Amino acid sequence: MSSLIRLAEYRRQHRVVFFSRRELNQLLSLYSRRVMRGEWRDYAIDHRPGMAMFSVFRSSRERPLFSIAKRVSLTGPASEREAEFLLLNGRHRLGRASLLEDIIEQLESGLRVVG
Repeated sequence: MSSLIRLAEYRRQHRVVFFSRRELNQLLSLYSRRVMRGEWRDYAIDHRPGMAMFSVFRSSRERPLFSIAKRVSLTGPASEREAEFLLLNGRHRLGRASLLEDIIEQLESGLRVVG
């Protein structure tokens, strides 16, 4: 049996979150500096419901060292939605900010995984 799907509602519920060109430039600039220092070797960009993630790896065979996630609430009018940036290590949240620059500053300040 078939059912009617209202495209406007479907699109509203399945919005894709992405990094803006400015944000992506900032992330790739950070990545290139760390590659020049020999700290990072690979990156990945993933999209999940309500979230875009930029993950960095020491080796392509390992789990990510860090992930920077952009999370946007999918509910409410578009004018009220604000992005939130998270700094993650696995399931651990290391930082949260409303500006990507603040998350990058945390990484630049010498944040390292121990263990």
